[in-house]
Order: sequence, then C-alpha cells, then structure tokens
Amino acid sequence: MIDITFLNYLEDFVSEKRKATFHRVLEERTRHFTVVLEDIYQPHNSSAVIRSCDIFGVQDVHVIQNKYSSKVSRHVAKGSQKWLDIKKYNKSATNTQDCLDALRKDGYQIIATTPHNDSCFLHEFDITKKSAFVFGVEKEGVSEYTMNQADGFLKIPMVGFTESLNISVAAAIILQDATTKLRASNIEWQLTTKEKEVLYFDWVQKSIKSIKKITERYQHQEK
Repeated sequence: MIDITFLNYLEDFVSEKRKATFHRVLEERTRHFTVVLEDIYQPHNSSAVIRSCDIFGVQDVHVIQNKYSSKVSRHVAKGSQKWLDIKKYNKSATNTQDCLDALRKDGYQIIATTPHNDSCFLHEFDITKKSAFVFGVEKEGVSEYTMNQADGFLKIPMVGFTESLNISVAAAIILQDATTKLRASNIEWQLTTKEKEVLYFDWVQKSIKSIKKITERYQHQEK
C-alpha cells in the first residue's frame, strides 16, 4: 500500500520535469512482453539487453544464473537498470525451472530465440499472447533444458554467411519489432493504474540522492 502523504512529501524533492518524464514513460511501459537472460556471462551483453528493454518499454527482466553471475556494466546500461524490475534466479538447483514456472504462472508463453530450429520468423510472430523472450548464453544459445520446455521458437531472418547475431543486437531487433506492432494493435498492453502507481512511487524514491535522510526526517516529523 502506497503512503500517499509520504509520496506527496517526496515529490517536493523532485523537479516537475522529472515527474512529467516519469508519467510519460509509464504510459509506454508494458508487461505484455518480458525478457529472460539465461546464463549470460559477458556484462556488456546483459547490460545492452537491459538498456534495450528500457528503451522499448519492457518493464521486467528475468535473469537466470546457473553457471555465471551476470553483472551490469554502468557504462553500457547507462542507468537503465535503475528503472526496471530485474528478477534474479540464483539460489537453488532449479533456477531455470523456477523462472519458467513463475512466468507461466503469470500467463506468459515461453519463446526461445534461436536461429537453428524450425522457428517462427520475427515478422510472422503472433504478438497477441503474453510472451517471455529467452536469450541464451553467448555462442551456445538457449539451453537444451529450456528449449525442451519452450512453447515456441523465434528467429530473425538472415541472408548472409553468418548464422547468428550478437545477443544484444538480436534482443534489440526483436523488442523493437514486437513492441512497435504491439503499440499499433488493439491489445491491452499498458500497465494497470495500480502498477503505474507502484512504479512511480519507486522511481520518485530512486531519483532522490538523500532518500534515506529524507525518509528518516519524515518519519521523525510524523511521530
């Protein structure tokens, strides 16, 4: 439950321009699509994908860490990670399954991105269903475990000698295409009012450098 009085208090520490930016961005955010990063070990790749998620309005990123501990490069991510909900799966022997189960519980179909299967081409992809796009480890791609559980496969048409794209490039192409079509459709893709309120409250707090001291001052005044 959001403390409206506290939010109003915090808003005094945020510029009108920043608040307007928050509201503008929130109108473009979606959870109709989400992204899964499976064992990405190069920080610049995972960071670039996270940056693309922010740019194209995808709010949630799911990070599976079985072999590698994925880190965010501030230089590459450009602070985008601050505004996204990044959910990590790294605490059990069933990280991948835990992630897939959580996504299915939220109504997502699992779409493995791979150029090596009889996959659906990007321009033919059905955007009407909630979809989680899975991007796999560099070189090897999505794991066989996840491939076996995927509801579908997706690939980007390529006509050159090279068989695959860098993961960050592939993610950017897929997200740009899918979200552009989504916004031009009649699908209810936007966040709910409640989701927007929660994110706005979170973003306001994150934008205040001295948030801890300001929170303590507020709590002291309220006693």
